[in-house]
Amino acid sequence: MHKNGEEEEEEGYVLTPSSKLLLSQSSTSLAPFVLMMLDPVLVNPWQWLSRWFEGKGGTPFEAAHGLGLWECAAQSPEINGCFNECMASDSRLIMSVIVIEFGHVFKGLESLADVGGGKGAAATAVAEAFPHVKCTLFDFPHVVATLPQSSGMVYAGGDMFESIPPADAVFLKWILHDWSDEDCVRILKLCKEAIPSKEESGKVIILKMVIDVENGDRQSVETRLFFDIMMMVDTYGKERTQDEWSEVLEDAGFSSYKFTPIFGMRTLIEVYP
Repeated sequence: MHKNGEEEEEEGYVLTPSSKLLLSQSSTSLAPFVLMMLDPVLVNPWQWLSRWFEGKGGTPFEAAHGLGLWECAAQSPEINGCFNECMASDSRLIMSVIVIEFGHVFKGLESLADVGGGKGAAATAVAEAFPHVKCTLFDFPHVVATLPQSSGMVYAGGDMFESIPPADAVFLKWILHDWSDEDCVRILKLCKEAIPSKEESGKVIILKMVIDVENGDRQSVETRLFFDIMMMVDTYGKERTQDEWSEVLEDAGFSSYKFTPIFGMRTLIEVYP
């Protein structure tokens, strides 16, 4: 206290809104996402870019590790666990917004297949918000095998390049950017086979980033382009513009689609047969 009775101000620190997203005890914590992005398994391939440009290795990731990303995850429980927790943390945050602000996307559905759903955070959010929707979590067998079973959820292990579980809607969150245009067309054709007609509420719901260098603030544009480069480093995929998405969807045989920008840099793409 000062002599005049006034309290002395003390210097201190508080968390910013962004840093609060890194609190591990928060249900919407993005700490696992940040830790995965900074893990040496994803950072080291960037050191191989120069040799990759010289034609050494299918991707910088393969040049650095001798295996592709998915093969690496299949062989390493630690990498598999980190990657799936990374995706789950992202799903818990983004889906908490989608089921409230864009819940109409799931209305009218009786079943949904979450393809490449990892630990099931997205499917769980849909199942809790819409109990009448029967949700199937579909991923690699080694991913599904590690998950605790939950009532109301169907678990299916398999390969999305071979078949996809039938449902009123197929949900693809952060999946197609990992693959080339040709592979995306293959996956989407199987999605089309798995769903009923548009008249029977059949559709594919894609949650992805759409590159738009003409609109948006500089940081947003740079972040989207960074993710595009990261896809080049770690996979055979890429981020796509709206025109590039349209071309892939039409090549897969879909007749109509709708783009809806949502939270952050994400876009919901509703695709109809």
